[in-house]
Amino acid sequence: MKNTNVFRGSDGSLVLAVDTGAEGDAAHAVIDEFALTPVGRVTDVEIRVDSEVQPFHELGQRYPTELRSGNVNVSGSFSRAAINGALLRLLLGDAAKSRPASAFINPSFNLSMRLENPAKTGVASTVTVHGVKIQNWGYQVLEDDFVMEKTEFKALWVSVEDSEG
Repeated sequence: MKNTNVFRGSDGSLVLAVDTGAEGDAAHAVIDEFALTPVGRVTDVEIRVDSEVQPFHELGQRYPTELRSGNVNVSGSFSRAAINGALLRLLLGDAAKSRPASAFINPSFNLSMRLENPAKTGVASTVTVHGVKIQNWGYQVLEDDFVMEKTEFKALWVSVEDSEG
């Protein structure tokens, strides 16, 4: 069913779920250890899907005669006001604890952003990003503001589900 309601950021929650395989197992350990379901104190969530649409121009034509779909890239970012090493561990796996002797497993997980209007229970939109790997992590300590960590990620694919009660 099509959802036509509007939401605010305060209607949202961000949840991490484990993926399958060795990379999912590595993420599972971190998600359980730091109780990242839901991820707390999150702000500035962005989920982006970029499709490389390529125009074909025929000789003598000013406008393209065909648009061809190309690669699709899923990425995004979010900030968090709780610095406890969890997101850094999701980036580096066991390499965040000590210097690895060799290659290490990069954790992979699913990320679900759910928006639900508290005044209309059962009306919700959920965007699930599958096969997420954290690409960048950093934190900034400002003199007059909250300490925030920012995480950027890439993913394999994205799905969306709307529900109306």
